[in-house]
Amino acid sequence: MRTLVRGGWVVGFGDRTHTLIPDGVVVYEDDRLVHVGRRFDGHVDAEIDARGKLVCPGFIDTHVHSGHRASHRLITDAGRPEFFGQPFLEISVPREGTRVGGDPRYARPTDAGADADTRLLATFTVAELLCNGITTFMEFGSQLRVQEALLGEVERLGLRGYLGAGYDSGRWVGDEKGRLKRVVDEAAGVKEFESALGFIKRVDGSVNGRVRGLLAPREVETCSLDLLRATRRAANELSLPIVTHAAYNVIEFYEIVREHRMTPVELMETVGLLGPDVTIGHGNLVADHALLHYSGGREIELMGRYGVTVSHCPVNIARRARSLDSWPRYRAAGINLALGTDTYPRDMIMQMRMASYFGKVVSHNLFAASAGEVFEAATLGGARALGRDDLGRLAPGAKADIVVIDLETRDGLRFGPVRDPIKALVECGIGDDVVTVVVDGVVRMKDRVIPGVDLAAVRRQAQSAGEAVWRRVQDWDPLGRTAEEISPWSFPLARE
Repeated sequence: MRTLVRGGWVVGFGDRTHTLIPDGVVVYEDDRLVHVGRRFDGHVDAEIDARGKLVCPGFIDTHVHSGHRASHRLITDAGRPEFFGQPFLEISVPREGTRVGGDPRYARPTDAGADADTRLLATFTVAELLCNGITTFMEFGSQLRVQEALLGEVERLGLRGYLGAGYDSGRWVGDEKGRLKRVVDEAAGVKEFESALGFIKRVDGSVNGRVRGLLAPREVETCSLDLLRATRRAANELSLPIVTHAAYNVIEFYEIVREHRMTPVELMETVGLLGPDVTIGHGNLVADHALLHYSGGREIELMGRYGVTVSHCPVNIARRARSLDSWPRYRAAGINLALGTDTYPRDMIMQMRMASYFGKVVSHNLFAASAGEVFEAATLGGARALGRDDLGRLAPGAKADIVVIDLETRDGLRFGPVRDPIKALVECGIGDDVVTVVVDGVVRMKDRVIPGVDLAAVRRQAQSAGEAVWRRVQDWDPLGRTAEEISPWSFPLARE
């Protein structure tokens, strides 16, 4: 079946990057694009009217954690300063001998309601990605049954997902005084790794090719060197991308320097992990960062030399009072910059805006992190991370992953007069402006309606699940705090 999408502005593709086509058209047949240009005179079977709108390639989210993120609501304007603003440590490290309560990502399979709660997380995640125009995503290391639930929703709702159960050689817990304590279990890590490989071999290429596998050693500092080397061997043998968290917090940096006398990225090079198939989550607190004052830092140069991708999640790290130092330095070094959402909201347009603004502020350069650069990171940057030249662009032969964005905001005034649609999108747009999403040549969302998903019901279920998380915080928090003690109300709460 041949379908024509009639713009509007169309984001086409030239030799190396995007082009802008006013009043353009896009034609796809089955799951592939066949024409992008000013006009098309051939026969079509159907037409999507996108006049007055922006037609662009689907966004690629290179850093997704499944869930409704209720726990992250406890660290808005809050957090433990001794953890230096690292959210992973602040809201997912339980008191030793306990588990994080109410969050199915940390539940035992035998816990009551764990399966239903896990399915809710998967539905919430995939539906939110679709609503924000994200057509491809990389999940960053949730446990196996979370991947299984995501697999089902990817198949049902039609996204393109890179899935792989996470593994590590230990975890952080809180001791009797609330301090960080490392629990090491290398045998369990090997077992998780083997289980992850089994899952990948079973699902890679399934769901009409929309599901692919990835290797996810969760954090560099929680994996043994043998586990990191095994990851590289498996990636080479199976041609799989690798994702991990690295160069993302001061505790990780200090622990690796103390133990190995080298920085995190230097350690990754030593074990052979670096390469163009590696996506580093955050990669912002590198030895070269002014905040660390580390003499002789060369992590930016190393990442660029090996062509790695940094999945920049500007909204999340801005909440922790951090940013890249700086966007132009990473690009100049040859690092592939891509964007990820990481936490909430999964709004790629917001990520673009924050990446652009912080890129300018931190580098003291109004020309830095331009609208074109951050849009490229959200599309072509993600495609490069995956080694795909058929994603992130609208060009003949590419996959028919298309997003239609309303530049008139449903009769609103937020955009004002639009001269350059990409600059207008980055400065004024939000995820809710996405009205239609096509993945693999199938309309997955039309007029903000996703077939088979009652967004209001999902929202109610997520609220209920979130309240369950907040009620149980005191049961596992290392300091025995209530949700209100962890995250005081923004204003005094009326009790009567």
